[in-house]
Amino acid sequence: MTTISAKDVKELRDRVNAGMMDCKKALEESGGDQTKAIEWLRKKGLADDKKSARIAAEGMVGSYIHLGGKIGVMVEVNCETDFVARSEDFKTFVKEVAMHIAAAAPKWLVREDVPEAAIAKEREVFHAQVVEAGKPANIADKIVDGKLDKWFGEVCLMEQPWVKEPKQTIEVLRSEVQQKTGEKIAVRRFVRFVLGEGIEKKKENLAEEIAKMQDAARNT
Repeated sequence: MTTISAKDVKELRDRVNAGMMDCKKALEESGGDQTKAIEWLRKKGLADDKKSARIAAEGMVGSYIHLGGKIGVMVEVNCETDFVARSEDFKTFVKEVAMHIAAAAPKWLVREDVPEAAIAKEREVFHAQVVEAGKPANIADKIVDGKLDKWFGEVCLMEQPWVKEPKQTIEVLRSEVQQKTGEKIAVRRFVRFVLGEGIEKKKENLAEEIAKMQDAARNT
């Protein structure tokens, strides 16, 4: 089977505005050929060249505060016109995404944003698990790839199952809102705050620095 990279998937997605998993499937079915993949998506009714060329520069920044102020989320979602930005469908989508981020704690927006170092680390862990399980070497890579796909679905917002409807991903939800509004809808970025997150680590580092300073002072 042809190896499909995240870069290939992103390139196809940018060209036809189809879902990421649909783009990956199209490339797999087309042997990695972008032109054939576009044709495959068109036949399936999943490609939208015209819509992908349009600019989504309007929209809104939504926010959500949970657990009495212990978790906070801000998310930017873009559309093409202010008219759609003010629509109930759009505002509801933004709110649902913000609430989902608070609950599901994604680390990245899409798999293309995941650092190569993080992917390599997970691949190493999954490979070790496969070897430990005694799986045949000829299927080890395929098993590892499957585990990586599952991991992407856990840490990347657009691939996560929607907390309100686990059979539906956030990407599918976005696509449905896009169809309703007739405009390009894009989740651009998000940030999730957890009260006190990282403070204990900072305390530990500070304590270490103080101890070093005290030792240095005693030795002078």
